[in-house]
Amino acid sequence: MEIIILGITLIITLGAQSYINSWYSRTKRMKSTKDMTGKEVARKILDSNGLKHVKVEEQSGTLTDHYDPKNKVVRLSTDIYHNTSLASISVASHECGHAIQDKDNYFFLRLRSSIVPLVNIASSLGYVAIMIGLFAGIMNLLRIGIFLECIILLFQLITLPVEFNASDRALKQIKDLGIVVNDEHNYCRRMLTAAALTYVAAVATAVLQILRLVLIAGSRDR
Repeated sequence: MEIIILGITLIITLGAQSYINSWYSRTKRMKSTKDMTGKEVARKILDSNGLKHVKVEEQSGTLTDHYDPKNKVVRLSTDIYHNTSLASISVASHECGHAIQDKDNYFFLRLRSSIVPLVNIASSLGYVAIMIGLFAGIMNLLRIGIFLECIILLFQLITLPVEFNASDRALKQIKDLGIVVNDEHNYCRRMLTAAALTYVAAVATAVLQILRLVLIAGSRDR
């Protein structure tokens, strides 16, 4: 059973990554009709939503894009920041979706932010507790590790509505503001859906990992 779970986990992880890479590569090659860079898209969306105080900055790396709610900054990776592809529009608008969530005090965004300190602790100690519990045969420590992994799973579950909602907001913005035309909106939707599925995959793999640990703990108790 453990081998089966590991196999399913691997398939889900690789499948989700392959899907997002496929759509990212495809939309990266598609130049937008309006010829707006990711930076310009972000700035237009933010300004149109009363968020002129939110900065747009370039971030090194690939797909390192994120919104920083503490410093009120939308950070876009170099490719997204400078390029005019549908991938750039999709990613930039998605991060602006998070900024709009912040402005609107979106419940799940606030909830996710509130448990980040607890999740950081769980991430640091959970794996250690599991490894020591397994190798030393200390079942109570293993159970503590499983509990900490459940906290991380909770964080991932809360992340789902945050990401899907940000994409919905992004798609509305690029349509209402005329940033995309004709079929471009549909391609952006597919790109953002593929990205969101990676979060779904993360939840699925986390559930399977916890199930595997529970099975191991059960077999050690016999």
